Formats: sequence, C-alpha cells, structure tokens
Amino acid sequence: MSLKDQLNQEIKAAMKAKDQAGLRTMRALKSAIMIVETSEGRKSPDLSADEELKLLISQAKQRRDSLDQFQKSGRDDLAKIEAEELEIIERFLPKQLSPEELRTEVEKIVAETGASSMRDMGKVMGLASKRFAGKADGKAISVIVKELLAQ
Repeated sequence: MSLKDQLNQEIKAAMKAKDQAGLRTMRALKSAIMIVETSEGRKSPDLSADEELKLLISQAKQRRDSLDQFQKSGRDDLAKIEAEELEIIERFLPKQLSPEELRTEVEKIVAETGASSMRDMGKVMGLASKRFAGKADGKAISVIVKELLAQ
C-alpha cells in the first residue's frame, strides 16, 4: 500500500475520531506528496518507496527544527503543535534505532571502511546515511561518527 493510500485511510479515521492533530498532520503530508508528484520533470506521477521515505524524513526534520526553535523562543503553544505532528509523522517512519544500537552499527561501519581519522568522516557518513535512512537522525549519526573518529 502506498503512503498516499495509507494517508487517505488515516484521514478518514482521524475525521471519525475528531482527531484534529492527526487530521492536520496527515493533510499536510498528503499535500507534500501532491506537490512532489506534480512537480515539473517527473517521469512517473507516483512516488517510489524511496521518495516516500525521503519525504517523511524531510517532514519530520522540519517539525524537529521548528520544535527546537519554538522551545528556544519560549513558544510552548507552538512547540506543542509541532511535537504532536512529529509524533504522528514518526508513526509512518521505520522503527528508530536506539542510541546504543546506532553506536554499535556506526562502530561496525568504521571497522568496515577502515576509517581512522576525521579525514575519513565523509566516507563513514555516506555509508551510514544510506544504511540508516529513516532509522536514525543525521545529526545523531554525525555526533557518534565524530566521537569515534576523534579518538
């Protein structure tokens, strides 16, 4: 089932349950999908599974960034909305790796690539970003890679 079909079902369920946060978030996701699908230069009108994942990651990142900004500026009312939306978007993403699991996996990549210094960070980050797409935040990956290569 495509993300778009899944969102349509979820929108109906949110309407019945009068879930305003869910409805708002899923409509925003559906709108983002439509924008990508109707953009110029697309060969296929439907999104691939990779494109769906990238879109979800992008939407989650936007919410995280906004949440961070609202918290820093003391706008708890807006931060609450962003947190609700982020929680809903994360339901559509693959299960996130715990910090311990992520560290273990990044250590394996460092060993695999033979990385030994900060000069090898790009090589490790490239592989880690592909391997953990949707399963871990890029910032979290970067922090662990820096820690491991700085030793």
